[in-house]
Amino acid sequence: MSSEVLVIIGMGGMGQAVLRRSGAGRKVLVADFNEALLESTVAAALGEGFDVVSQQVDVSSRQSVAALAATARELGAVTGVVHTAGLSPVQAPVEAIWKVDLFGVAVVLEEFEKVIAPGGAGVVISSMSAYMAGGQMPADVLASLATVPADDLLLIPFVAGIDHPGHAYSVAKRANQVRVQTASLRWGARGARVNSISPGVISTPMGQQELAGESGSQMRAMIEASGTKRLGTAFDIANATAFLLSQDASFVTGADLLVDGGAVAAVDTGQRSRTA
Repeated sequence: MSSEVLVIIGMGGMGQAVLRRSGAGRKVLVADFNEALLESTVAAALGEGFDVVSQQVDVSSRQSVAALAATARELGAVTGVVHTAGLSPVQAPVEAIWKVDLFGVAVVLEEFEKVIAPGGAGVVISSMSAYMAGGQMPADVLASLATVPADDLLLIPFVAGIDHPGHAYSVAKRANQVRVQTASLRWGARGARVNSISPGVISTPMGQQELAGESGSQMRAMIEASGTKRLGTAFDIANATAFLLSQDASFVTGADLLVDGGAVAAVDTGQRSRTA
């Protein structure tokens, strides 16, 4: 019987890869809003030999997230929490992006802080977009996004004034990074760590939707300009997640790991070249 519990929230391409990369030898609790996806995930994972159970979750509801955390604690020592759930600009309007990508992440950090075991670790999936549009925010706004209670995040005037899904997504993802920084101190008080990962363009269903959307040509140009010149895979992110969950990363907390194939470096270098 597995005594360590790994919680994976969001069972899209990245969540599936994390399950297969880090789930062996643990009790895995998978969670998603889509119950049919959960059923198929559990059936497949059980067939592959994983010890896995599921629970439906709505990350825009604190009550739902708290119930998931309670279930995880009942299953055993919660030593890993990976939050991959999110909405992209081509999938949802601004209001939904705020509720899932901003509020949802903050609530997951707050509720799982209460149950994470000593020596445990959490990983939140942010985005390389946080380094671009999301990185150009006034210091006072960033401080508010980092520190106000989750239930007050959507009341921040800067947030209320954004009406474009792409901008909302970038701001939410930058907020994820600074919320993780703040949360790392509270998680640390429990003997646990928490970090974020900022993926580049990843070949998941969500990533393919973005490539087919209005920003697709810009994204392809960034890939071509990058050092690796390729799309990322879900397992690129799962491998980075496995490192951050492991004892090899025991001195890493409150950090963001950019896993983008060099796209941000290419953009930054190009900007410096134009201003030199």
